[in-house]
Amino acid sequence: MAGVLDALASYIQNMLLQMAAEEVHMLLGVSGEIDNMDIKLRDLKNILADADRRNITDQSVQAWGIELRNAMYDATDILDLCKLKAMEQGQRHDAGCFNPLLFCIRNPLHAHDIGSRIKNLNKKLDDIKARGASFNFLNLNTYEDRGRNMVTYGSSTRETSGGLVESGLVGEKIEEDTINLVELLTKKYPTDDNKSNKIMIFSIVGAGGIGKTTLAQKIFNNEVIKDEFKKKIWLSVNQGFDDIEMLRRVIIEAGGNHHDCGNAKVSLEHTLIEALKGQKTLLIMDDVWDSRIWEGVLRTPFVNAMLAEGSRVLVTTRHDTVARQMKAEEPYHRIDRLGLEDAWMLLKKQAVRDVNDEPQVENLKDIGLILVKKCDGLPLGIKVMGGLLSRKRITRTDWQKVLDDSLWSVSQMPQELNYAVYLSYEDLDPCLKPCFLHYSLLPRGRLFYDYDIVAMWISEGFVHGISRDLEDIGREYYDELIQRNLIEPDMKFIDQSVCNMHDVVRSFAQNMFRDEALITHNSRIGIDKLKAQKFIRLSLESKQSEQPDLEWCSLQTQMSLRTMILFGNIKIQPGDSFHSFSSLRTLHLDSVNIVATPKSLYQLKHLRYLSIGNSNISKLSEDIGKLKFLQYISLSDCQSLTKLPSSIGVLQDLRFLSLLRTNISVVPREFCGLTSLRKLYGFPAHMDCDHCSLEELGSLSQLTELDISFLENVASSSSAIEAKLGGKKRLRYLSLHCTSRLGDDGLLVKKEEGISEKAKRQIEEVFDELCPPHGLEHLSVNGYFGERLPGWMMPAAAYMPLRSLRTLMMDDLACCTELPSGMSQLPCLELLQIVRAPAIKCVRLECLQPNNQVGVAFPSLQKLRFVGMFEWEEWVWEEQVKGMPILELLKLKMCKLRRVPPGLAFHARALKNLYIYDVKHLSSLENFASVVHLDVFRNTHLERISNLPKLQKLVILMCPKLKVVDGMPALQRLELGDYDMETVPRYLQDVNPRHLLLDCSLSLLTCIAAGKSGPEWDKFRHIQQVKAYANEEGCPRKWYVLYTRNPYRFETNISRSAIAQAHGRRIWLAYSETCPIEDEWPTGGHTYVEKRMPLCVRFRCNAYRHLNGWFDEACLHCHEADNIASPSDQWTQGEVLSARIKTVWA
Repeated sequence: MAGVLDALASYIQNMLLQMAAEEVHMLLGVSGEIDNMDIKLRDLKNILADADRRNITDQSVQAWGIELRNAMYDATDILDLCKLKAMEQGQRHDAGCFNPLLFCIRNPLHAHDIGSRIKNLNKKLDDIKARGASFNFLNLNTYEDRGRNMVTYGSSTRETSGGLVESGLVGEKIEEDTINLVELLTKKYPTDDNKSNKIMIFSIVGAGGIGKTTLAQKIFNNEVIKDEFKKKIWLSVNQGFDDIEMLRRVIIEAGGNHHDCGNAKVSLEHTLIEALKGQKTLLIMDDVWDSRIWEGVLRTPFVNAMLAEGSRVLVTTRHDTVARQMKAEEPYHRIDRLGLEDAWMLLKKQAVRDVNDEPQVENLKDIGLILVKKCDGLPLGIKVMGGLLSRKRITRTDWQKVLDDSLWSVSQMPQELNYAVYLSYEDLDPCLKPCFLHYSLLPRGRLFYDYDIVAMWISEGFVHGISRDLEDIGREYYDELIQRNLIEPDMKFIDQSVCNMHDVVRSFAQNMFRDEALITHNSRIGIDKLKAQKFIRLSLESKQSEQPDLEWCSLQTQMSLRTMILFGNIKIQPGDSFHSFSSLRTLHLDSVNIVATPKSLYQLKHLRYLSIGNSNISKLSEDIGKLKFLQYISLSDCQSLTKLPSSIGVLQDLRFLSLLRTNISVVPREFCGLTSLRKLYGFPAHMDCDHCSLEELGSLSQLTELDISFLENVASSSSAIEAKLGGKKRLRYLSLHCTSRLGDDGLLVKKEEGISEKAKRQIEEVFDELCPPHGLEHLSVNGYFGERLPGWMMPAAAYMPLRSLRTLMMDDLACCTELPSGMSQLPCLELLQIVRAPAIKCVRLECLQPNNQVGVAFPSLQKLRFVGMFEWEEWVWEEQVKGMPILELLKLKMCKLRRVPPGLAFHARALKNLYIYDVKHLSSLENFASVVHLDVFRNTHLERISNLPKLQKLVILMCPKLKVVDGMPALQRLELGDYDMETVPRYLQDVNPRHLLLDCSLSLLTCIAAGKSGPEWDKFRHIQQVKAYANEEGCPRKWYVLYTRNPYRFETNISRSAIAQAHGRRIWLAYSETCPIEDEWPTGGHTYVEKRMPLCVRFRCNAYRHLNGWFDEACLHCHEADNIASPSDQWTQGEVLSARIKTVWA
């Protein structure tokens, strides 16, 4: 509540500050009333912090807050109307200095109405303030200073210790994380010497409740750590720590005597120095919110203690900022969420009250898996849900009720969940609180980009100011929420442009928003509340096709709405009215049943944000030009939409427009009037006689992001010049599109095989004139069909227009034969991605050759992807060419590359993740010293993978010729998949992963299921844990073999009879079909007329002992005969035949 109120108060004050005192005095003598409003808002802001705390449990405070909130909203409406009246008379000025009340001077009736409304509002504020006094709210000074003057409540701190609670440990990931961090903490670094006296700091970063403390405790209790460090200190920090108390605790943990030190900081520091002097020490600081604990309290005594080499500090925190301020080593260790099975194990641990209950709980696993999915793998959320289930009967009925009741985490927030998220919420600046709460309105699984979210915040008044672009301020808020782990980036999208909020945090935010927001996704329960309560914000989603469409009229009672977000089965007819929603600021419609916007849309006078997506809408109302406050319009995925109304050109406040994936092919000539545009996506290039739509872009100098489509339509380079891209100094993102000439297979479609030379030259000339400004950071080129790339992509030593470029993505380069020669010189390039470039055959030395200024090729490149370069055969990069020093990820897919260049393995020493897919002629992968994760998929000629000393995870799928896999001492996990394999690969005996996951045919799995008596046993017996699976039609991984080496466990669901039958068939086929030596009929009295014996078996006798070595090499199955042969080195004919009988009929 208070977070929203504080933002509203600041927004209103910002508007009032724009009014000059002498001009307000002319407004019918109400200048005093305006001053009073300002004073009242300032006084109220001082108590909003305490009101926010008490709002959670005190219903009377909730009612008081709702009344104050409504008064605030009234104030914003009044001031909006003032500005609107002035704008209608054409007296528009720059938004930063425009006074909306000036027009009232010349309109006394309107001025009198405004004056009366302001006076009434002040009276209401007086009454609200007077009643607020009865609550005895604490005055916390300015809300902005709360981070330094936080009042501590009983539940706001948590004490942790180094003791480990085993019941909270599940899964393999925590074991892997522990191993990795223990290695980092115990590894010797160049700075580990007595002279530098540097103490290296490592960090664990993650959201509240994700398991940072548990991981740190596991490290603290690790045997290697115990042996390595003489002193181990665990310090639980929390917020609002006391310097003296922290020093005392560290002294106690270090074994020093603090009793004689008093409270003098200097004395305590001296005692701590004496306790630590010369000792190899590990300090773990848990739950750090402020870097001052290290920089201002502990760093000095720790440095002065002259600790032994290899001393370390490990810190757990929710905030990247804290780790950064403490100068922790990068990258920070981030904790992943639990996998589905591990999450279920944790839930089961919490829900089982007695060991006898476990079978009953196991029977409810199907419901439990759905419940843990709602927690998104967050251990705290799973524990909270487990605690709830432990109070229920272990019956399907009771668990199903919990699953069906979405209010379990909203209506009465459990204390543990309260602690986990509420502390993070309380620590937010007041401007961030409403942004965080607003994020919970967005349905889970729906795609919202950062710019969509920031635009909503701006439209609500959560982001405001006059000195900087609102989008820049909003993006800073967005980044802050990421740093605090309240929202989490989706790694499939670059630059953290898409984030998710997991359900535990979402439930908390929705609980805080419950008084003013109705959020119901796929439930009739919430919709029924529409009749009983008035809301400010509405978010409805319905994916269920069996539900009837929600009629528009059912929403008409919500006349106070400022935000409306609708997804799914909601029907809007052309005659439906928006009249009831006169206060609406944000309207987001996605997949709703709407053909045309109702004419009453223009009644939404306050509307700033309009998004209509994935709908059948075929036209926009011509009256859209009357929505003077519109700042954001998105029409993405409205494929029936073919044109824009001409009135759109008068929307001078419009800052964002998306036409992506529409069929809009022309824009009105008035488009050049949209001079406030910052982001423009899907702009269609087209010719209208001699006029080119690119000319409309010339005056749009404020653009920061621009996406242009159909550039093949541009007839001449002179039209491209008129776009004036080079003059758009604020442009940071540019996407240039032509219609692709490539088919689904990545090759030229038949009708385009003869692209004329004229067309190639024309597109090359057009692109040459689309040179972006120097500040460009992101460039995307799609469907380009010129043979050479534009000149500005070939940087020379004296001219480098892309010197600020961070990401470069080029897709569907139909005719391009080479990459830009100077691309390696770009100093800031972090991501390079080429997808589908069928004409490129060689990446030449010039692409990697550094110049004198850069000193090394691709100095900042972190991710490199070459995909669909079907004819690429050669990558020239010799060891003497330095390059890619910080490359972390490399992906090669669908090409004919014969070898990985030696320069890559030699210089890319930071490479961690390597993905090799469908590289047809590649025969070996060797000598990657830093790779920790390697995937190889369908590389038909790959024979060897070796010398990867740090490799931890290896995935091998459908690489049938692979014979050698070795030199991987750190390997933890091997995943192997090929349904055509007849035997388990022998190379498994040359590696020792802790875990093996095998997907194979049922016939091979049946042989594995024979265990110790089977032919495959020796290949995997040394591996600690093996999980092998086979499919059955319609049922993936139906059959399994599970093996654990220590303690021994072998389990399979394949029957013994199936194993025995498969064993007989397998051995006969092995000898009769795969032995490379010609068979001959056995002779003598024991001849079996219908059976044949391989010579490699028959000649196992002393007379032919000199051939045994050759047999072992030539026949893959000689070892099976060895396993059943007589221990004597002299085989008789009878022994041979006896062995043969055992082999065939086993």
